[in-house]
Amino acid sequence: MDYQHCPTPIFGFSAFSGTGKTTLLTRLIPYLADQGIRLAVIKHAHHNFDIDHPDKDSFKLRHAGAGQMLISSSQRWALMHELGPHQEQEYTLPQLLERIDHRQADLILVEGFKKEPFTKIELHRPSLGHPLLCTQDEQIVAIAADAEVSVPPRVIKLDLNQPQKIGAFILQYYDLRPD
Repeated sequence: MDYQHCPTPIFGFSAFSGTGKTTLLTRLIPYLADQGIRLAVIKHAHHNFDIDHPDKDSFKLRHAGAGQMLISSSQRWALMHELGPHQEQEYTLPQLLERIDHRQADLILVEGFKKEPFTKIELHRPSLGHPLLCTQDEQIVAIAADAEVSVPPRVIKLDLNQPQKIGAFILQYYDLRPD
């Protein structure tokens, strides 16, 4: 699935590590959910990560050799799929988008995947000394910063400390209205 043919709007958050992408999303998601927007989130993780814990049965079963481990309750379900030692490349964002249930989402928020060509907001903290990404990435339509920055004229400036305004920008960008 390519980004143009994705049935659900995608909006990404790009920044260098330590800038506050997850922190912003934990403040932005409740705002968007309160607006009636059904959200899906894809987060890029580096290297070997685990969401399961060694004292849980699902962990024990997965480590015993289950290539797929689906756990379900009355509250949620989760599928973990081991890529195995012969899988040398991680899944691409288009491959991950295929795994989202688009019937249950009005908007997909993506944390990371900053080199992928889809619509993004750059998070920037000048005090960290990193260069701006928006000067090299035409897909960055806005920058959320915690101080004044000089950006190309095509880039909208947002306040990193005002997640409701960032959420309102996203809703307006895609003309999303609650049902």
